[in-house]
Amino acid sequence: MRSPLDITDEETYWLRSRDVSDAPAIGADAYFSTHDVPRASEVTADDLPPADSEAVAEIDREALETETTIGKWQVTGTGERIAELWPEFVADAEDGIIWAAKAMTTYGYDHLEMYDDYLLTVYTPNYFAKGDVDRVRDHIREEYGITKELYYKPDIYTRKGIVAESAAEFGLSVPARYVA
Repeated sequence: MRSPLDITDEETYWLRSRDVSDAPAIGADAYFSTHDVPRASEVTADDLPPADSEAVAEIDREALETETTIGKWQVTGTGERIAELWPEFVADAEDGIIWAAKAMTTYGYDHLEMYDDYLLTVYTPNYFAKGDVDRVRDHIREEYGITKELYYKPDIYTRKGIVAESAAEFGLSVPARYVA
């Protein structure tokens, strides 16, 4: 399997699990029933997790309205550590343990100035399904010994441009929905 560190192709910032594997479980429908995760179209306002602030609740309501429920745990580290974890996370996606994964390439690291470390993201299809979000976090910690603080960033935060430097503009203390 090609390492994300080997990718220096122009404009190739990320390597996705579905790009390196044709396993049918990656990002597949079976994940929803296997892990009891509701689809975005099935989520109601009653399913929204508690919010620490009105700003978080407002973004959650917007995500509900637009059915933008995908999110990801962000694992940071050296290029070597991310390259070591990458095939393991792809195998987890192939086995349906996680929904999907994405790793920063060398090109991405060199050209995405907002990152001080390499980044590997572990996706869940519905950030309102807190049990699944926590299950995936626990798997990352227990299986790979990752003990440092992890940030979970819903895709709606990314779409809105919420990063560390802009979080306060959105009324947020961090650019993540969950920190653990």
